[in-house]
This record gives sequence, C-alpha cells and structure tokens, in this order.
Amino acid sequence: MKKIFDSWNLKYKKPFGAVKKGEECEFRIRLPKNIVLDYPPVPVLVIFRTGFKETFLSMNLEAEEENCNVYQTTYTPKHEGVHYYYFSYKNNGTRNYIKRSACHESSVNSGELFQLTVYDEAYETPDFLKGGIMYQIFPDRFYKSTAVHENVPEDRVIRENWEDTPFYRPDEKGHVWNNDYFGGDLQGIKEKLPYLQSIGVTCIYLNPIFESHENHRYNTANYRKVDPLLGTNEDFKILCSEAKKYGISIILDGVFSHTGADSIYFNKFNRYDSKGAYNSQDSEFFPWYTFSEYPDKYEAWWGIDTLPNVNENNKEYTDYICGDGGVLDYWIEQGAAGYRLDVADELPDEFLDNLNKCVKKHGKEKIIIGEVWEDASNKESYGVKRRYLLGHQLDSVMNYPFRTAIMNYILGGSPYDFRNSIMTIVENYPKPSVDVLMNSISTHDIERAINILGGESCEGKSKDWMCNRWLTNEEYELGRNRMKCAMVLQYFLPGVPCIYYGDEAGQQGYKDPFNRRCYPWGKEDKELIEFAKLLASIRKGSELFVDGTLKFLYFDDNVIAFSRTRSYYKKAVIIFLNRSPYEQILDSSKINIDGSNKLSVIYGNFCDKERITLPPYGFAVIKVEAPSEENIKDD
Repeated sequence: MKKIFDSWNLKYKKPFGAVKKGEECEFRIRLPKNIVLDYPPVPVLVIFRTGFKETFLSMNLEAEEENCNVYQTTYTPKHEGVHYYYFSYKNNGTRNYIKRSACHESSVNSGELFQLTVYDEAYETPDFLKGGIMYQIFPDRFYKSTAVHENVPEDRVIRENWEDTPFYRPDEKGHVWNNDYFGGDLQGIKEKLPYLQSIGVTCIYLNPIFESHENHRYNTANYRKVDPLLGTNEDFKILCSEAKKYGISIILDGVFSHTGADSIYFNKFNRYDSKGAYNSQDSEFFPWYTFSEYPDKYEAWWGIDTLPNVNENNKEYTDYICGDGGVLDYWIEQGAAGYRLDVADELPDEFLDNLNKCVKKHGKEKIIIGEVWEDASNKESYGVKRRYLLGHQLDSVMNYPFRTAIMNYILGGSPYDFRNSIMTIVENYPKPSVDVLMNSISTHDIERAINILGGESCEGKSKDWMCNRWLTNEEYELGRNRMKCAMVLQYFLPGVPCIYYGDEAGQQGYKDPFNRRCYPWGKEDKELIEFAKLLASIRKGSELFVDGTLKFLYFDDNVIAFSRTRSYYKKAVIIFLNRSPYEQILDSSKINIDGSNKLSVIYGNFCDKERITLPPYGFAVIKVEAPSEENIKDD
C-alpha cells in the first residue's frame, strides 16, 4: 500500500522543503479506496501561521490508482513565516486528520503538524562561501609570530610554554579570570596562510579579536580596536588583504548582546580614562545598560557580573554598532567578509533587522551567520517566534543539529534517526541558507570531536579530571578513525565544513578551556592532515558540493549512501560511508544505479559497476552522469 503523504517525496509535495513567498506549492495525498468520504466528498488541506486563522483548501480528485485515490491541491503563500499544515477528511461521520508521524511521513489521527517555511522571494546568500571550507581560529592559540606588540596591559599572564594547559582553577571567590595568554596573533595567522590554503580553506572565522581583558575576548572592551596582544587595526587590514591573495575571506565574531565590565563603555575597574556607565549616570554609555540598584546591581549575561548586558535596541547603541560609520561598517571597510553573531537568539529582531541592513548595504556577498543551537527555522526565544532565515536577518547559522546527528550516528546511533535529523533541517531551512550552513563537529564551546568519539565521556567529571585526561593510544586510534567518518559527513552533506583549528592535526581537549589548547605545531597528526586535504580535493572537484540537493539512497547497520544532485545538470555524486571497524561490500543494485549510466570513480574501490568495497571506517565517492528518478531513487 502506498503512503498517504510524504513531505520529502515530490510525488506528494512539490517543491521540496521551504518555498518562496508567491511560489506555488503542490500537495497530493493518497487515500485507500475503501475510505468512503462523507460531505464534503473531498479531503481538505488546512494551513496556517501561528497567531493567524487557518486556510482551508479543498483537494480535488486527480487520479485513481490500483488501491487508492489521489487528491491534489495547490497553495500559494502570500506571507513570509513558518506555516503549519495537516489534512482532514470525514469518513462515517468521523473527522479524521492526517498529520506527521515518522518525521516526514503521515499517520491518521496522531502525530504533529507538518512545517512549511515561507521566505522572501528576493532572499539570496553569499556565493563566496558556497562549496568552500571554513576554518575557525581561537586567535590566542593558533600561531605566535615574533612580532613585538605594544601597549599590552601589564596584568596579563603571558605563558611561555606553548604546550602548557590553559588556566582553569577559580580564585577564592569562585571566578576563573581567563587572564593567561599564549600570544597567538594576527601576524601568526598571516604566516600560516599557505598552510591553510594547502588544506583547502577558503574562509577563516575568527573568534573575537577586539580589545578585551580575558583570553576568550567575549567581554569586549573596545569594539573599534584590535586587542594589542593580537596586533593593530592595520595588522587586521593587512591580514585580510594577504588572505585574499590565497583565495581566503575572513569573518569576524560579533559579540553584541553584552560588553565587558572592564571596558571603555562600563569601566567598572577604572582601567580607562573614559567615563563609563558604572562610573556615572551622566555617561554617554549609561543608557546602554539596565541597573536595578546603581551602580552594583545590573543585568548581566547569564548573571556573570563581568559581562553586563546591553539594551540592543537603545538607539545610541544601535547607531554605534549598525549606524553609518559604526562598528560594522568600520571592520567591513578594513576587509572583513562579514560576521558570525554570538548568541544570536539573545539579539532582538529589531536589532537583527538593523544589523542586516547595515551589513548588506556593502553588497550581497557580505555574510551574517548566527549562533543558534536548535532548528533555527522554528526557534522561539523570549516568547517570540524568530524569523532568522526568512530573508531579512541571517544568511545562515552554526549547524549544531547536523553536528549532533553526525556524532550520534558515528557512535552507533540509528541510521534512520540520522537521516531524519539531517533531512528535517534541509526541509525546514530555505535552500539559500542550507548552502551556507556552518557545519562544525568541534567548536570553542564543546569538547573536541576526537575526545567524544574515542575517549571516555567527561560528563559529571571535574575540571581536574579533564585537564589530566589524555586519550590512550587505543582511544586515540579509535577517535581518529571515527573522526574521519564524521569528517566525510561534515564535508559532503549540504552546507560548508568548518574545521576547528587543530582538529585536523589531532589536537585533544575536553570542555573549555581544554578544547582551547594551542595548535600542536611540530607534533601534528600528518595522517589526519592528509585526510583533510583529500576531502578538500574531492569537495573542490565537483560543483555539486556547491548547492546540490541531498538524497539518502541506502543505509544498513554499517553503511550509508547519499547523493548530491543537480537535476538540471543531469549529474550526481554519490557518497558511501562505512562507520564500522570491518570491511563492507555493497551490491550497487541495492541503490539501483543503472549500469548503463556513465559512472566514474572519484575515490574508493568500485568493482565492475556492481560492488563497492569499503574498508573499515572507509568511504567511496562516485560520479553518475545523466541520473534519473528511476536510477537514483529514495530508499
């Protein structure tokens, strides 16, 4: 018996996934012939936006098949936003509802609503990132040049041994000051541009570089000045210019939900000559902040008093960041390609609207990526349904849902759950956003992938345990093998792989600050680096990784296969991955690749167009010319 409805199948819903405002969308359901409909004698599509009335669309009988009747209707959305829908019919006096059950398929009278994201018809995202590779750098820990830096505050602890562990123990008041620095700088990044180019990097994402008084630099002291230990504003400008020669763009971290208490704006510790909000209610910066009892009680990010919250919609603050000649303008003029926005879900819509207008006045190719840990299409924060990806705020987001799905799968999770998690994001997000998703498996906020995939869990463990725990040789080998599998998915699923500095060299680290150890120059895992180069070469070698659509073709307990396709080019690339420690031999007929097609092996062991041999933790990539719905099909 055929499915009643399947939102991933073009025979039921066309086009796939999110649609543009004003774009016609076709819906079809298949009801068993033994269901006799009461009045009305046809099913109804019910669709609505949160807070608005439902639209009821009658579905016409389109065709009769062997065991079912096919009903069809079209819907052309007039408004942007997340829409929800279901189907309804009346049988024997009972109203029945067709809702979402197994992620994309349907069930009767149980399940959740289907989602249809509708975005601005003019929504475009930057092309420069599509098909590329990002590299995330925590500036203090990547590479230290021999440059001499002036005006470095004297209260910083400069670490002499590059291989030492960052400070992590709190003081007597329970505060970790993060005041130790290893000296990585902008000149050091510039010196390593040839290395970054060699592993395929086309874009660098820098954790904060603005003057701050903790090594993570998320407590901004001056938005318009590079931290003196990193260099100067001119050094940043030179870095962008030099990176461009290597085909590399640079994105900055924008931290706009809070500042540092130790800053020219707040000046709690009287470091600066300026009159900060903490010093005087007459300060020009006083309206930026919210005090309950002046000056010592004020709103702070997650209650951390060294990070006072700002009122982003205060006109003076908005103008300072987003106005003509403001912070955003300044750094773009120095060469920045755009911004990654820290805690984007804590930035109000009005501020994001203003930020988008400011960045995009410099052209479509300037990018805005938000830190959102959940499904950003239907995210709610502070009681508001967010509209990040509708065309007026973000280009895309950090893709933590992919990361969670990848790690769970490589650790033995259900392939069905993996497919469903990936396809849910691809279905819910506008295609322009999907093409520039930031796909990480490690970041500065989470444990390094190799630790999770090879070592003992750190959950419930102390910082002392994390500090002193290194992977055994056996754990490291397992972690490396599994991380290679994770990297295959990271590089070849939709979006843009983002390497966290040192992952490709085998750097280890549990939670912050141990995931922020220095890059292991001279002690790199050369095998992993060569593997990263291999993946980059394959990715660069096919235009299908720029914006090709995704289909899962096959999976069992050990092997998964998916394709990236451009139907209008009549080409497909198929990726096979073996997550197991045993060799796997896959009969190509299982994924219905027609032998008459022109096949070519990009990487791997493909025998006589009939069998794919996958070594332990191995993968293969083939190219198929002139694929069709008949020979590249869903599972």
